[in-house]
Amino acid sequence: MGLFDTFKKILYHKEEQGEEEKKVLQTYEKGLEKTRKEFVSKLSLLGVKYTKVSPEYFEELENLLIMADIGVNTVYSFLDRIKERVKKENITDTKYLNEVIVDELFIIYVNHDSLSDKMNESSDGPTVILMVGVNGVGKTTTIAKLAYKYLQLGKKVMMIAGDTFRAGAVTQLEEWAKKTGALFYGEDAKDPSGVIYDGLEIAKNEKVDYVFIDTAGRLQNKVNLMKELEKMNRVIGKIIPGAPHETLLVIDATTGQNGILQAKAFQEITQITGIVLTKLDGTAKGGIVLAIKESVGIPVKFIGLGEKMEDLQTFDIESYIYGLFKGMIEQDE
Repeated sequence: MGLFDTFKKILYHKEEQGEEEKKVLQTYEKGLEKTRKEFVSKLSLLGVKYTKVSPEYFEELENLLIMADIGVNTVYSFLDRIKERVKKENITDTKYLNEVIVDELFIIYVNHDSLSDKMNESSDGPTVILMVGVNGVGKTTTIAKLAYKYLQLGKKVMMIAGDTFRAGAVTQLEEWAKKTGALFYGEDAKDPSGVIYDGLEIAKNEKVDYVFIDTAGRLQNKVNLMKELEKMNRVIGKIIPGAPHETLLVIDATTGQNGILQAKAFQEITQITGIVLTKLDGTAKGGIVLAIKESVGIPVKFIGLGEKMEDLQTFDIESYIYGLFKGMIEQDE
């Protein structure tokens, strides 16, 4: 079949591209193991239980997709498309239908967009990345991992502690800066926008390539947080025109549908350009990646697939589908 066969060729081409590409695929494969075991194994068993497409098959498929945290609305529209293809292509065999399922999950994410969710980069001066998210999602650790990623590429990186509200937040970020070798600026008893202003001036003088700015994660009072983020954005744009180049929302994948509610809440108070999904390796509900894209229309730019620094990966839909359906794709050869 067209797209499925093309997709397999892309993956095998990736596997042959050298050690670095292989390592990325292995990280996705390992990081999505819980979801793959839970979701794909049940999908395969469903094909054994029902060799022919039937209403009962679709009922169980619906439950399976919802359990994978793809999201109820996404599941309904997804099943409508599957049923339409079953009717149009006269599909009766559930094994063949598995290919259609992989196809359509791929299409959900791509949806006429570019497959590459690249970071917006500054062509002149530092690339400024504002990090937002509720407390406890791993925002500070994510900043450290992103800083590490760019430091490994030989870039000059700086962290600015814009969260002066949470006790210990400034010290915590400073410790990560020391561990990774990034520059740091922060002051505890100071207005966050003032800290950002001073920090960005230093970043310009030091000819820094990437600046990561931590922010407060108190979503309880949205009005205050909105005003604070608006002020930060004005200050950032004043020092570096066109910045921030990215506003990344950090979401803990293990919180499931609650993560989507957070994304919607942050969308109301500031312009989010991308999602960082942490702890995806710690959940069997990896379908949250598809649910986020479908529900809020924001691309996932990075995913956390383990504890190590290098386990924060640039999101790649092809590698994600590979990690999710590896066994099924191989069975089909």
